[in-house]
Amino acid sequence: MDFRNFSGARSLNSAAPNVVEIVDRIEKLTLLETASLIQELKTRLNIQEVAMPVAAAPSSATPAGAAAPAAAAPAEEKAPEQTEFKVKLEKFDAAAKAKIIREVKNIIPGANLVEAKKFVESVPKVLKENVPKEEAEKMKKMLEELGATIVLE
Repeated sequence: MDFRNFSGARSLNSAAPNVVEIVDRIEKLTLLETASLIQELKTRLNIQEVAMPVAAAPSSATPAGAAAPAAAAPAEEKAPEQTEFKVKLEKFDAAAKAKIIREVKNIIPGANLVEAKKFVESVPKVLKENVPKEEAEKMKKMLEELGATIVLE
């Protein structure tokens, strides 16, 4: 995703070159690397967890959720020739939310329960990238048994 067209990104043009370089490197991180970076920064800088309002999550997830089934169909056709997959959490059964949050916490390295809860509530979202086929299918089966809908891309 290219964030250079957003109005907030234009302010980087006047930023110090070392700041621009850091932002460019962060922009290229995967989801798991970003989660790891955030956890490391919180630890080193002694940043406390702050509860964020959850009301905005469903409205921001709705447009992406509507487009996701159309995007998932081509990925499923290519699945047999792929060796590595993205494991994407599409949706989940509300009754199984707590179990899915705990499992997501175990899957994402360094994530705490609050981060796992925010992740689950912001579906559809890629849970893990570059996963070997066997591991991806195992993860999919386990999460689907808990009540999640998983797509391998």
